[in-house]
Amino acid sequence: MKKSAAAVCGAATMLAGMLTAAPAGAAPTLSVQRAALTWKDCGTKNYPTLQCSSVRVPLDHDRPGGEQITLALSRVRHTAKTSQGPLLVNPGGPGGSGLSLAGFVARQLPKSVAAQYDVVGFDPRGVGKSKPALNCRPKHFATVRPPSVPATSAIERAGVDRAQAFAKACTTKYADVLPYLDTVSTVRDMDAIRRALGARQLNYFGYSYGTYLGAVYGKLYPQRVRRLVLDSIVDPGGVWYDDNLGQDLAFNARHQAFLAWVARHDAAYALGKDPAKVEAEWYAMREALQKKPAGRTVGAAELEDTFLPGGYFNGYWPYLAQAFAAYVKDKDPAPLVTAYKKLGAVDAAGDNGYSVYTAVQCRDAGWPRDWNRWRDDNWQVAEKAPFSTWNNAWYNAPCAFWPTSRLDPPDVSNDDLPPALLFQATDDGATPYEGGVAVHHELRGSSLVVERGGGNHGVSLSGNACLDRYLADYLRSGKVPRGSGEADATCEKQPDPKPLTKKGALGPPPSRGVLLHGLMGFRG
Repeated sequence: MKKSAAAVCGAATMLAGMLTAAPAGAAPTLSVQRAALTWKDCGTKNYPTLQCSSVRVPLDHDRPGGEQITLALSRVRHTAKTSQGPLLVNPGGPGGSGLSLAGFVARQLPKSVAAQYDVVGFDPRGVGKSKPALNCRPKHFATVRPPSVPATSAIERAGVDRAQAFAKACTTKYADVLPYLDTVSTVRDMDAIRRALGARQLNYFGYSYGTYLGAVYGKLYPQRVRRLVLDSIVDPGGVWYDDNLGQDLAFNARHQAFLAWVARHDAAYALGKDPAKVEAEWYAMREALQKKPAGRTVGAAELEDTFLPGGYFNGYWPYLAQAFAAYVKDKDPAPLVTAYKKLGAVDAAGDNGYSVYTAVQCRDAGWPRDWNRWRDDNWQVAEKAPFSTWNNAWYNAPCAFWPTSRLDPPDVSNDDLPPALLFQATDDGATPYEGGVAVHHELRGSSLVVERGGGNHGVSLSGNACLDRYLADYLRSGKVPRGSGEADATCEKQPDPKPLTKKGALGPPPSRGVLLHGLMGFRG
């Protein structure tokens, strides 16, 4: 960071300095001045006990008396006689809405554990029901986009033009807001939420980008962290350009795992028993769609968008394989179009999420300004990882032309936290395994639980009972496993899915994994 921790924390740090830190496992005992929060019922069919509220925070935390913005909040109240305080949750992004996640977490934790917490969700600044909510360039992802792979100078020029247009649109609409959309500002919002809730300390549970929020919160406010759970962990050493290049390699591996799964189930899909043959069929499909988009909707770029969710969650594999086979074997593009609409298409909420994603990542850290650097790096990676490298490059390309100055990412190393619990799958595509190990070393006293052989992104509360026992024990008592190796504990991955039994099914049936990944979204 360019500013010292003392300056970042501002007046809130002065208050904390007057308080005596309690042991990590102790329940909050000291009242903290809170804002007046008015909670109203906002339950849904899935989460009927949800309540909603909002809190005002400064746009610029260094000017607390200046312009204010509104953060939308949700909660499921504790029902036990004794509360362990608020459990703030975040699904990732940047740009992910956390309002429904509070209901999901409260529902999926053991009842005796959930009853001890006020599970609190929030829409970070710029997101969803928070105000202002960004939408820089509506329909930026309208079909059919230029192909991702810039095989010609015209395709590359079209991609650069789109990136520049998005950056310009954000500048035109939100020039006064963009300098304050960043991770540290969101973390300071999280502490404002803590104060508004009247909690002396915060329990926190974050997935994906939410793990970076948790690590940065712990760095700025270590004495205010009571329990900290990080699942599918961002590598803070690569924020954000290098992390995205690392993702490309990991997603390519997940895509190859999907293709190998299709080959193993040749009886269902008839695309070949050799994964290399199945892979050749997939890239031939992409080439064909570049020439003639399916339903005038799914071109090469949209095909990548459709299959990228399979790199996050293998529960989508049977659905994707069925659409793949229908196009290749039956010459039927309709299932592919349906799959795109369900998994790849970007709606207004997606436009908002992408706007915040871009604003935060482009502001958070230094990105190359020279497009020649992007071209060289991405061609080099694409030689090893052709699946989504260029798709991801164009997704992040507005950062090459972003109007705001760039911040220095905080050093998240920390000797002052209570034991944190970390979850990481070894074959995670979105946040590769090395990031989990790195943060485990950065947070002294943390405990790393590894899902061995797992490739899903977001693994706790997703159906793996072994992982969930560690989570429940930690939230119940603060207990973490201790081991002598790189990981403190390991759990076996869940079995791979099986092919769909009904041809033309619209998608995987609801399950804990499907619900979680619907809330986490993609790209985060």
